[in-house]
Amino acid sequence: MIIKVLKVQLQAAGAAFQLLTRFPVPVVIPFTPEMLARSVVYFPLVGAVIGGIVGGAGWLLDGPVPPMPAAVILLFLWLALSGGLHMDGLMDTADGVLSYRSRERMLEIMKDSRVGAMGVLAAVLVLFFKFSVLFALMDTEKTLDWRFAMPVTMLAFAWSRLWIVIAMNGWPLARPDEGMASLFKAVSIRHAAWAIGLQLLLIAAVLLAVSGLADEAGLLLLTQAGITIAAGSLLAVWLTRKLGGLTGDTYGAMTELIESILLFSLMLVLV
Repeated sequence: MIIKVLKVQLQAAGAAFQLLTRFPVPVVIPFTPEMLARSVVYFPLVGAVIGGIVGGAGWLLDGPVPPMPAAVILLFLWLALSGGLHMDGLMDTADGVLSYRSRERMLEIMKDSRVGAMGVLAAVLVLFFKFSVLFALMDTEKTLDWRFAMPVTMLAFAWSRLWIVIAMNGWPLARPDEGMASLFKAVSIRHAAWAIGLQLLLIAAVLLAVSGLADEAGLLLLTQAGITIAAGSLLAVWLTRKLGGLTGDTYGAMTELIESILLFSLMLVLV
């Protein structure tokens, strides 16, 4: 019984990594509605792994590589780890909601595989913003304390993925019977509660692993939670008013924007 439960949970974690990253997961996982629902519990873990890799790379590049090339490398790594999945969602969302058409027309535009002017502008602006923040972190006059910055970055990425799970429960689907988001209709409050529990477990693990981090970064960690809830709620409400609900693209757009805001808040503290 225990082995069966463990196998199911490992499959769910593998499904989360297959869905949200380009990490090779060399197993065949049945993407049933039940498995997809279980996979969202591990979305914060996926974010933490991506954030840990980006933060670790920043730690290694800080000093040996000049700040501007280092920022470009980090931005490329940031995008490559997720395969640009969330950036694609941001572009499709921008094309739709900034077209100022009817709700039905907005949703049609978002389904179109072609990228329009608003999508390109949104992607360019977000990428420039991320680059500028990364450059500011790498170019600080004082030596950046990566022992502090890396775990906080890791948790920021975890928060942005957790918000996807919260949004799945908090707001309706714009297209209940089609699109990627419709595959997650089995996600319930129970799954969201487990995902929140995993996020809290990650925070506790980081605080235990890095001595003194609670004293130095306790307020920032609380601020990350507040920023995620405030920014995520505002975005979800606005998008729901525009589209009548959320879609897979809007989940990606919110992830990109929340991540950017959280990284910006980290920069304000450290620089």
